[in-house]
Amino acid sequence: MRPSKRLERIPPYAFAELERKIAAKRAAGVDVISLGIGDPDRPTPALIVEAMQEAVTEPQTHRYPSNRGRADFRAAVRDFYARRFDVTLDPEREIIPAIGAKEAIFNLNLAFLDPGDYALAADPGYPVYTGGPWLAGAEPVLMALQPEHGFVPDLGAIDEEVARRAKLMYLNYPNNPTGAIVPEGFFARVVEFARAYEILVVHDNAYSEIAYDGYRAPSFLSTPGAKEVGLEVFSLSKGYNMTGWRCAVVVGNAEALETYWRLKTNIDSGLFEAVQLAAVAALSPEADAEVASMNELYRRRRDLVCEALRAIGVEVHPPHGTIYVWAPVPSGFSSSEAYCEHVLERAGVVISPGAIYGPAGEGWFRISLTTPDDRLLAAIERLAALGR
Repeated sequence: MRPSKRLERIPPYAFAELERKIAAKRAAGVDVISLGIGDPDRPTPALIVEAMQEAVTEPQTHRYPSNRGRADFRAAVRDFYARRFDVTLDPEREIIPAIGAKEAIFNLNLAFLDPGDYALAADPGYPVYTGGPWLAGAEPVLMALQPEHGFVPDLGAIDEEVARRAKLMYLNYPNNPTGAIVPEGFFARVVEFARAYEILVVHDNAYSEIAYDGYRAPSFLSTPGAKEVGLEVFSLSKGYNMTGWRCAVVVGNAEALETYWRLKTNIDSGLFEAVQLAAVAALSPEADAEVASMNELYRRRRDLVCEALRAIGVEVHPPHGTIYVWAPVPSGFSSSEAYCEHVLERAGVVISPGAIYGPAGEGWFRISLTTPDDRLLAAIERLAALGR
C-alpha cells in the first residue's frame, strides 16, 4: 500500500526512532539506560488516581462526552488559571478540553492552515510544530532559537513576506528541548508582532508547573493583549505524571476556540468524562504539594546530571524549568547524532541528538530527567567513564 503524499513529506517521528533503537539494543542483550524520552517515571499522584477510580463507577461518565467539556472541568480550569497565573477565563467560551496536547496542536493546523499558508515554528522545537503544518498541506517556517538570544526567536529577523503569509506561530516556554525560560518582555513583543500580521499564536504550555530555584513560569495569556491574538495549550502530562491519560485543555481567544471546536466535532468524540473529573482533582490546590515534591526530585536529578557533564568537560547551564538538560556536544564529534551514537555504543546510554528537534539543534544534545534514581546514577557513571 502506498502512503499518501502528505505523509511522505515528513520523516518518521523522532521518538519512535529512539524507541526502535532502544528495543534493538536490548534485544541484543545490552543493558540500555534511556535518558531520551521525557516520560515521568513516578506514578500519577494518589488523589488523582482516586478521583478517577470514583469517576469510572459513575454510569453517566460512560456515555459520549461533549466536546465542550464538563462544566465542573471548565470551572476547575478557570479557577486554576486565576489562582496560578492571574488569568481570567470565561468557562463558556474560552476553555475546551483536548485529548492530549499533541492532538490539540496538530488539530489547530487543520483548523487554521490552507495550502500555501505558513506556520512559524520554533527551531529547535517539538516535532509536531513542523509535522502538523506539513500534514495540513501548509509550510512550516523555522524560527531559530539561538543561545545568544536566550533561546527565543528573533522576531525582527522574520522576513516580511513570510510574516504576511503566516497564520500560526508556535512557541513553548519553559522550552523543550532547551530548558529556556521566557525573558522579560518577550511575550509582549510577540503580541505586538502577531497583532501587526494577524497571526494566531499557539503557546504550548506543557512545562509551566516544572520549575526550579524559585522560578514560576507565566502563562502567555498573562500578557496584556495575548488573549486577542492567541491560544494556550495546557497539558497535565508532565507536571502531574499523566502522560498516558491524554488530558489537556486549550484556552484563550474565544473566536479561535469556536473554530477549533468546529473541527473537533468532526474528528473526535471528546475527552472521557472520568478523565475530566480526575483533572479536576489535579488542578485543585490539594495537588500543589505533589507538584512541589516532583519538582524537588527533578531539581536534584538536574544537579546530578549537570555535575557529571561538567566532569567530562561539557559546559552546561542548569535549566530553571522543564525535565530536560540541554548541553553542547563535546569537541571531536562531527554532529549531535555522531555523539549520541558514540554514547549509545560505548556506554549503553540513550540521549537525544539536538538535530532531531530542528537544524538549530545541531551541535547540542538533550538529556531527560525522567529516569529512576538508581538508573540515572548508573547512566551518569557511564557518561563520566567516557571522559576518563
